[in-house]
Amino acid sequence: MRFICDTNELNTALSIVSRALAVRSTKPILEGILFESCDEGLRLTCTDLALGIETLLPATFSEEGRAVLPGKLLCEIIRKLPGGPCDIVIGERIALTPPMGWNSWNTFGENISEELIMGIADAMVEKGLRDAGYEYIVIDDCWPAMERVDGKLVPDPEKFPHGMKYVADYVHSKGLKFGIYSSASTRTCKGYPASFDHEFEDAKTFAEWGVDYLKYDYCYKPQSIDYQILYRRMGLALRSCGRDIVYAACNSLPDVHDWIRPTGAHLYRTTTDILDNIVSIRDIAYSQLDKIGLSATGCYNDIDMLVVGMYNKGNVACGGCTDDEYTMHFALWCLLGVPLMIGCDIRNCDEHTLELLKNKALIALDQDEEARPPYTPNRKIEEVLLLFRHLSGGEYALGVFNFAEGSARKYINLFELGLTANCGYGLELTGMLDDEKITVKDNFYLDLPATSCKVYRVKLIKL
Repeated sequence: MRFICDTNELNTALSIVSRALAVRSTKPILEGILFESCDEGLRLTCTDLALGIETLLPATFSEEGRAVLPGKLLCEIIRKLPGGPCDIVIGERIALTPPMGWNSWNTFGENISEELIMGIADAMVEKGLRDAGYEYIVIDDCWPAMERVDGKLVPDPEKFPHGMKYVADYVHSKGLKFGIYSSASTRTCKGYPASFDHEFEDAKTFAEWGVDYLKYDYCYKPQSIDYQILYRRMGLALRSCGRDIVYAACNSLPDVHDWIRPTGAHLYRTTTDILDNIVSIRDIAYSQLDKIGLSATGCYNDIDMLVVGMYNKGNVACGGCTDDEYTMHFALWCLLGVPLMIGCDIRNCDEHTLELLKNKALIALDQDEEARPPYTPNRKIEEVLLLFRHLSGGEYALGVFNFAEGSARKYINLFELGLTANCGYGLELTGMLDDEKITVKDNFYLDLPATSCKVYRVKLIKL
């Protein structure tokens, strides 16, 4: 059993392997990383590296090709094509970076069906969104029948005539993961059966169907019970169901940041529902600037789904946005390091939407392995927002977002980013939305048209 990484995957693979072996290299890989199973375990060889690695890791192998390494380290190697590239994932946890995928709510609301979901799965593959990193297809509210059968949730037979496992199997056959919705209350927000007092039974049912992601809402909670207990219940139920399921808590309570991580949730909604207009996008982002610092690996601040490409159509239509405003929206979500759940009908999206959603630089920003949130030097809420973020590999990101109806000039004070006048360092900026390159030795200005943004990957340079 041999797995050789394609050269396009090598730098990512080295970073992951280096963390596993407690070593680090900052220089690019010229050749390959070779994994071979042998009687003693997993043999790892890296050639032509700044730091060469050749080692033997004691391991046992499952039939699926999983190598169980010391210290509860799981190395799962998935071969995509014979002799071609492979993905390497190390670690037993899920949601090591903010989840990416698609959710049915923003466009379709109650108008969902197995035909729709399977069509979305096809489009995710055909349009390159799966390969760009979007992996979850999530069915939101309105999927269950109105009554349980023998105590179990069952899908609406008209919307999902072949059952939910049939749909999950199809999604999985496309190399994607399958998500579903329930609520911590007696009914979902649209009045369908929910999971209150059925947490363990429902988690087991979801696992049997092949669910990989649960969005867990909060409407119609009994007044006499504490909401934290309900989220702890489902957290325990999911951990005991026998399947890895991302736990997306959705309640928008004002103190959710303080108590949600111990429930086992991997992400937590913090805002009102997004609408398809720039005011909603702005208000949601600004509402979290003093709380985004609590977001971290394994438990992310979820500021709601994307409206990119909706153009005032669908379930959350409310005026729509221009292409520049959608660009601001996506870039801002990526810089904030939050989950990216597409909300538009990807079967019919235009070229601008597709190009934006697949922007490699912005996705890499969102998915940065250190998952550090940005900070803002802004002392007060302003129409022009400046964000600065530490990234892995000794790099940084800087973004300026102009929410004003007219053009704006933003003054960037290096002191507020952490550079003093006599530190001997400047900045090298590379645009993530264009090929602009700027070398900065002192404080500087950025000019922005109305409702537009500039986002840069940043390196420190010695002056």
